[in-house]
Amino acid sequence: MNPFLNLKYEPAIENLGTDYYDDVAAADFPQHTLRWRNDDILTQLGLEPSAVQDQDFVEVFGQFVQPAHPLMALRYHGYQFGQYNPGLGDGRGFLYGQVRGIDGELYDFGTKGSGRTPYSRGGDGMLTLKGGMREVIAAEALHRMGVKTSRCLSMIETGMELWRGDEPSPTRSSVMVRFSRSHIRFGTFERLHYLQRPDLIQKLLDHVIQYYYPHLLNQADKYILFYQELVQRVAELVAQWMVSGFCHAVLNTDNMSITGESFDYGPFAFIPSYLPDFTAAYFDHSGRYSYANQPGICQLNLELLQKPLAVVLKPEEMTTALAEFANYYKHSYHQLLGRKLGIANPSADLLNTTIELLYQSQMGYHDFFAKLAYHWQISWQQDVNQILTTNWLPENTSVALLSQWRQQYHQAISNLSPEHLANVGDLLTRWNPVTVPLRPVIESVWEAIDQEDNWQPFYDLVEKLRTGQ
Repeated sequence: MNPFLNLKYEPAIENLGTDYYDDVAAADFPQHTLRWRNDDILTQLGLEPSAVQDQDFVEVFGQFVQPAHPLMALRYHGYQFGQYNPGLGDGRGFLYGQVRGIDGELYDFGTKGSGRTPYSRGGDGMLTLKGGMREVIAAEALHRMGVKTSRCLSMIETGMELWRGDEPSPTRSSVMVRFSRSHIRFGTFERLHYLQRPDLIQKLLDHVIQYYYPHLLNQADKYILFYQELVQRVAELVAQWMVSGFCHAVLNTDNMSITGESFDYGPFAFIPSYLPDFTAAYFDHSGRYSYANQPGICQLNLELLQKPLAVVLKPEEMTTALAEFANYYKHSYHQLLGRKLGIANPSADLLNTTIELLYQSQMGYHDFFAKLAYHWQISWQQDVNQILTTNWLPENTSVALLSQWRQQYHQAISNLSPEHLANVGDLLTRWNPVTVPLRPVIESVWEAIDQEDNWQPFYDLVEKLRTGQ
């Protein structure tokens, strides 16, 4: 038997009832070529990778042989670039099934590019091969950087030709399977508010707490505790993005997970240098979802979520809870940026000077931290003049600003014990990968696939992303 068909699927969403989803069928594809399989996820499911054949992926996630449960296109709405859109829902994917990991948590298999649904809005319901490849790259890079993210279980090329306005067409197609904690979105609640169904909001909220916040189940004030924790989770997630130099690009409320997990990577980009106004999506003309705007947008999305939740929660309690967003974000950002500097409890002065140095010089954001890790020496504790004396810094780097940064960095490490000093190098190496999937890197990998059907550069890149090399 196919190992995926032997998994113990749970009818969590199914048991909510058809007010939340539609039964759908997958498209038939002319070919099924497995291009990516994530053996890391197999181990999370308790499967031995060597016991899972490539054909097993093809049968289940390409030909869609399925266990005895429905394929479900989830219903949701959302604020897209600030405008409410009631015409959304899973338009090119569905929930294949839900399973427990070896950690006891419930996970989703969600498809992308598997064909039309009632919510396709005239689209073909397909995913380009390049789009699937990009999502694999984004998820693996973010996972290595410590971001709470969905990951890709598999990607299958399907042999269909697609026409797209933002890619040279015809272009190749794929089905990608996303492995995540949940596909319930802020917009799932917003749809029910739009339909004036407070009963279904209450039911969905109880479901979310039962499956994703079970430690709150027996608390008398579980609903406000849920919202407080969601605020903290989202604030910490955005801090992870910002420190990783990641711009999601499309932070509509339908792309916000109720578990505080990052997912759905379309026109994302990693910043090449510290540019607050950097915008990843070519269609984001106003810069609404720019790199620097991400914390504020996510806080706004949490505020918008209060509208449907107000049928259960007191607005004033949610307002008080949301007011803590800035503190959660600041604390997490400082700790994570300090970790990239190899410092457990960095001073605000050091962090501010680091950002100012990166901004003023426009040196490579990721390159700065990778080079810091490469050049690190324990002897820096004794001699401030040895810190970053290399010639790789841009010529326009302010001598005064660099000197100020060196002094503050030296002060941060000057009183460390030998044990903690030795740990600085480990932190720098762990949290500052050498390879980051900037746009030119991704384009070069795609060119090899597109022009030569050469997948080796893609596999090599993913391996580097996973190992930090």
